[in-house]
Amino acid sequence: MPETRHLFATPFVIDTLQSEEGLRMLRDAIEAEHARDADGVSISNIGGWHSNTQMLDWGGEAARALALKAMQLADAQTLDVRSPDDSRFTWHPEMWANVSGKGNANQYHFHPGSYWSAVAYVDDGYDGDENPELGGELQLLDPRMPMVRMTAPDLRMRGEGGDAQQNEVLVRPRTGMIVMFPSWLQHAVRAFLGQGTRISIAINLIPVLKRG
Repeated sequence: MPETRHLFATPFVIDTLQSEEGLRMLRDAIEAEHARDADGVSISNIGGWHSNTQMLDWGGEAARALALKAMQLADAQTLDVRSPDDSRFTWHPEMWANVSGKGNANQYHFHPGSYWSAVAYVDDGYDGDENPELGGELQLLDPRMPMVRMTAPDLRMRGEGGDAQQNEVLVRPRTGMIVMFPSWLQHAVRAFLGQGTRISIAINLIPVLKRG
C-alpha cells in the first residue's frame, strides 16, 4: 500500500484588532491623506485609491501600533534557526492604504523583497450585509498550480481527505480583521460590489539584522 504525505504547508494567520478607537484613528488618517493626495498611485489596484507607501510617516500613532501588531504576529511565526532563543532579526515595515468602492478590485500580485505581508481591514464596506454576491474577497492562489493546469485544466491533485486540493482560497474580510501570509503567496481581491466603502491597510515586513 503506497504511503502518501502532504508537504510544504503555507501559513496563513488571522487575528482581530480589538481597539475601536484605533480603527477610528486609522480611518481619520487615511481620509486626511486621501484628501491631501486624491490621485494616489496605481500598482495592483483596479480603480479605487492606493496611497503612497509612507503610511508610517503620515498615519500617526495608530499606524505605528498596527505596524507593531504585524511585527508581533511575524515574530510568533518566524524562527531564526541559527539563534532560536533570541532572533538576530527585526522587521522594517512598509505600509499603505487602499480605499475601494463598488466595482474596484486588485489584480493578482505578490511582494518581492518582503518576508511577510499583512492586510488589516478598517472597514469591510459590507455595512453588515452577509450576501456572498457582494464579492470583495481576498483571493489566495497556490503558486504551483497555474503551470500544472496549463496542460490539463480539469485535473486536481487529491488532498488529505481524498477530495480535490484547493488551489484558490477565498477569505471574506470583516472590519477589524488582520491577516498575514508569506509575501511570495500570490493574492488578489475580487471585485467589490457592496454599497459601502472598503478601507484596508497593507503591510510588508522586510527582515533586517538587529544593530549590534
